[in-house]
Amino acid sequence: MTLKDAVEGKEYIIQQIETDDEELDAFLFSLGCYSGEKITVVSRKKKTCVVSIKDGRYSIDNQLAEAIRI
Repeated sequence: MTLKDAVEGKEYIIQQIETDDEELDAFLFSLGCYSGEKITVVSRKKKTCVVSIKDGRYSIDNQLAEAIRI
C-alpha cells in the first residue's frame, strides 16, 4: 500500500521508498522519511497531502506519496 491510499489520522510505518532519484532520496531522508519511521497523513487535498513525520509537518504531492510504501 502507498501513502496515497492511507487513511487520514492513522499512523503507519514506512516500509520502503521507491524512487530512482538519489537527490530525492537524500531529501526525504533529511526530513526523517525512511524505512522503519512512523508517518501519519494529517490531511489530504486534491493534489497534495500533509504528513507528520517525527516533529514536523510537510506537504507532499501525490506522485511522491505514491513512492512511499507503508
